[in-house]
Amino acid sequence: MTEKDFLKVTTLKVVLKLIFALPSVGEEVLASDQSVGRILARDVFSGIDLPEFSRATMDGYAVQARSTFGASESMPALFTIVGSVEMGEIPTVSVEPGQAVRIATGGMLPQGADSVVMVEHTQALDEHTLEVFKSGAPLQHVMEAGEDFKKGEKVLARGSPIRPQEMGVLAALGQTRVEVYRQPVVAIISSGDEIVPIEQTPGLSQLRDVNAHTLAGLVPLSGGIPRYLGIAKDNFDDLDRLCRQALAEADMVLISGGSSVGSRDFTLEVLQGLPDSEILVHGVSVSPGKPTILARCGKKAVWGIPGQVTSAMVVFHVMVRPSIQRICGLCEDELGKINEVPAVLSRNLASVQGREDYVRIRLLRRGGGLCAEPILGKSGLIHTMVKADGLIRIDRDSEGLEEGAEVKVMLF
Repeated sequence: MTEKDFLKVTTLKVVLKLIFALPSVGEEVLASDQSVGRILARDVFSGIDLPEFSRATMDGYAVQARSTFGASESMPALFTIVGSVEMGEIPTVSVEPGQAVRIATGGMLPQGADSVVMVEHTQALDEHTLEVFKSGAPLQHVMEAGEDFKKGEKVLARGSPIRPQEMGVLAALGQTRVEVYRQPVVAIISSGDEIVPIEQTPGLSQLRDVNAHTLAGLVPLSGGIPRYLGIAKDNFDDLDRLCRQALAEADMVLISGGSSVGSRDFTLEVLQGLPDSEILVHGVSVSPGKPTILARCGKKAVWGIPGQVTSAMVVFHVMVRPSIQRICGLCEDELGKINEVPAVLSRNLASVQGREDYVRIRLLRRGGGLCAEPILGKSGLIHTMVKADGLIRIDRDSEGLEEGAEVKVMLF
């Protein structure tokens, strides 16, 4: 591929379409209480009504709502207390008009009752007589059987993430095992003669392997398992060996560095020589991160990520992260969700038409809202990412944004 070819960059929209076409990894069965953060591989249906019985949602008295009609503090309704229902107990009494049964939150509603009067709106005159000071409505402070989920209803959808609340649903259904997509292993390779391990003191013109460790921290946040394979020197054999090892051991490969045009760039040559390989993208119309490569080797994605640390992290957040989430099994609707917050831009920002600009942003609280303060700096300066809370996107057809513009900050 020549430098002229390299300038034929791909739009981010096209890159994301390629990402959505990636196949997901295999499935496995986990204990439900170990499934948080994983992606459902099968729809989950309820085998029961949830809740399985009508129950009180407040401490008070179970009554027939019509018997409370017109009740007020100046003219309370009188009820006969005919019993009580303890937690976990099946009621042995039923409720007739003008009768009340003591009940605790979560207690099973006795037959005949359709409402619960809060204890705060009552006063017991003696052991058997109750005054009610407020009218109630049918199903007030009552959760009906099946109100959460009906038997046979789809509860959770394939491709959705399991959060603590989904774990709670699985527990409520008595489902101790759940089918999820396997976590993909993501191999990380650094390339370049100038890169040395972080425990080594770099000499002049050398750099510690910052990118690999940054990527290894980002991969788990996207649902993958990082596997660092080391540093490939700037020669074909070294990079080819590590790439073949990565494809044998992992579901996706990240190569940091070696994605730009240069006399010692062997990345494309190596990728083109791998079995069943195809270069899908070489150059994306984003900044920073233009010299990004996406290749397909068999059914696996191989990313060539820029060597500059800020470019590498921006490319990861914008492109690599959704690609990992996709092969984790996350459905397209969930993939489109981005954790964003609205803010007001603190200064003018210029942009070049024809590319999407991603600007690092620090969020500040000002007045009643958030202010987005750009953090400007070269793509090799890691402090710009350390100080940043997220990114804003400037559209490829825009010449920039003005101070005071409303922006959406994509949080890290």
